[in-house]
Amino acid sequence: MYIDSRQAEEKAVLDLAYAMCVAARTAPKTRGRDHLETAILTGEDKDRVVAEMRRLGEVFGESAQSFIRDAVNVEACPVVVLIGAKYLTRGLEDRCGLCRFENCAACAKAGAACVYTSMDLGIALGSAVALAADQRVDNRIMFSIGQAAASLGLLGDFKMIMGIPLSATGKSPFFDRG
Repeated sequence: MYIDSRQAEEKAVLDLAYAMCVAARTAPKTRGRDHLETAILTGEDKDRVVAEMRRLGEVFGESAQSFIRDAVNVEACPVVVLIGAKYLTRGLEDRCGLCRFENCAACAKAGAACVYTSMDLGIALGSAVALAADQRVDNRIMFSIGQAAASLGLLGDFKMIMGIPLSATGKSPFFDRG
């Protein structure tokens, strides 16, 4: 069997994406409750996200040109990992207040995000990208991918989503981004 460098790199990047989903899942969670979801995008599904990123860049206008720049980067990558979190409270009620609401019920009623959701997502993202860095695969956390994925409903009712494109080329597409 002969496996050329392109085939080896594509397989390694996809295998890494699977491992990153595991790293996100096993990352520590506040109160030990898991409210995360992960997914891997390739091919047409990734292309749909790229198209949505471009559309959002046009809709949001001048202030969101990063969506279009990011779409170019994602288009050049074979794989994207999505990591999302639900807007659920942790049931601490009036013992917390970090969200600046009176209690968890008021936070939920307002449709706001519990601060612990952001913490869990951040820890999961850090765990996933650390693994990618350890494997020497170029990556970057992009909120624009997450907004496009949420707009397309790719993770269902998960609305706090970030995307991580992966690249194994001679030069990182995330360098010299302007």
